[in-house]
Amino acid sequence: MLSEWIELSLEDAAPKSRSGTLSGGTYTLHAAGILELSPFACGEAAQACVLSVGIHGNETAPIELLGECLARLEAGLLTLGAPVLVILGNLEAIRRAERYVTTNLNRLFRRDLDEAGMEPDRARQLMRTVDAFFARHPGRERLHYDLHTAIRQSRFPRFVVEPFADTNTRSEQWRWLAAADIQAVLHQHQHSWTFSHYSKHYHQAQAFTLELGRALPFGQNDLAPLAPMARLLEALIEGREPLGDDPTRMVFFRVAHELMRHSTDFRLCFDNDTPNFTEFLPGARLAEDAETGPFIVEDEPLSVVFPNAAVELGARAALLARPAQPPD
Repeated sequence: MLSEWIELSLEDAAPKSRSGTLSGGTYTLHAAGILELSPFACGEAAQACVLSVGIHGNETAPIELLGECLARLEAGLLTLGAPVLVILGNLEAIRRAERYVTTNLNRLFRRDLDEAGMEPDRARQLMRTVDAFFARHPGRERLHYDLHTAIRQSRFPRFVVEPFADTNTRSEQWRWLAAADIQAVLHQHQHSWTFSHYSKHYHQAQAFTLELGRALPFGQNDLAPLAPMARLLEALIEGREPLGDDPTRMVFFRVAHELMRHSTDFRLCFDNDTPNFTEFLPGARLAEDAETGPFIVEDEPLSVVFPNAAVELGARAALLARPAQPPD
């Protein structure tokens, strides 16, 4: 059933069974796109893991990657050794192959959310689900990997965003990510209300948004570069200690500024196909907004990440980052 779960979820089809056994444990389908894996016995390194994909509907490679891991588990090639919550985020956007339907789901994960609509309702459902999952495992380390792909090319095709929160990232996370062939790290500078930020901010989880290449339609993804990431996910599912490597293999950045779209008359002053982490020197004009005026790089170079002039009013149109030192 696990090998069919993603397809059934996207087809809004009822499964033959909402629970069952698999190698090393059981599965339970709580709701559409929400699957919990419960081991008979936990491995020595087992953590309570949330693995989420499809928070943006057009980012398909992580969905395919996680689907392959679930298929290997169902086939008995993996043995469940940790509690795992698997989430398909924005089901309707995935069906439409669009980033979102009415609003960006990955800006809605805050407990005081009072907006109405499909995506706000889904955000509230996913927050309740994560709350309940972590509550069922009070003595276990918490981990949340939210898997994405970026809408444009990047100097570093595989990178992670570390959410801002009081909880420090433990050193083994950097080693695991380096071994998973992550190439760069972007430290957030303030609260961002993304899904990974939710788990870190409210549950003190080790949490990251992982960007695993470029957003492409189903069937067009080359998963070969993601084989090291697959090995990391499989180790977490089995409750094993993942492989580690030297974190200095990765390039570290810290967000220095956010470009916000305040006006309908807003534009970014560089080509639409500018790759993530492109560096702009002092004096470069990066954006113009009829309400706030131009943004010009001042005394130090800035690298642009996630530029998107077509965001909603009041939303972030780009992150601007500077190099940072690797963690000790």
